[in-house]
Amino acid sequence: MFMPRGPMPWMFTAVFAAAAGFFLYRVFRTRPAIRRLKQARDGERAVGQYLERLRADGYEVFHDLIGDGFNVDHVLIGPAGVFTVETKSYSKPASGPAEISFDGEQVAIGGWQPDRNPVIQARAQAGWLRALLKETTGRDFPILPVIVYPGWFVKQDGRPKTPLWVLNPKALPQFLKNRETTLGQSDIKLAAYHLSRFIRAHEREQAKK
Repeated sequence: MFMPRGPMPWMFTAVFAAAAGFFLYRVFRTRPAIRRLKQARDGERAVGQYLERLRADGYEVFHDLIGDGFNVDHVLIGPAGVFTVETKSYSKPASGPAEISFDGEQVAIGGWQPDRNPVIQARAQAGWLRALLKETTGRDFPILPVIVYPGWFVKQDGRPKTPLWVLNPKALPQFLKNRETTLGQSDIKLAAYHLSRFIRAHEREQAKK
């Protein structure tokens, strides 16, 4: 209005092109992150469905426990004890074996080590669950952390300093059968009852927000 000018198609075209270029850049930059999130979600869902079969063997199965700033993918409570199960999903290599090695303290995926050590994460989750059950039941339940890699062959190159399993989820039932019975039915029901109460309390809190 104050500076009358004629049509400026080149300027508007340049502005539009810059905006479109920035939008496309953001889309392509976020695609890998979205792909990883979808892969992790699908992996957790597939493992969860697989773990549900263990109910026939006397196990209580829980999914997606929410802690303080983290979550535990799955928890098993049954004759062989109490287990936290962390699912790690990765795309298989285009060529060569889909192999993961575990030296007792560090996981290597196809020869490279992830930035965040899943062993530390799994042990922290087990420690949190142990403290939670001790607080709610008055009993000290040992918790064994488990890390599963769907679709990968896991090679054990060493023994961990503290009990921990790293394996393909299909191997988990056999590992459980080979482990001696440590919990009776009363202990299983006690731990499962208090864990269920914790989950329901958290769901009520979320519903109020």
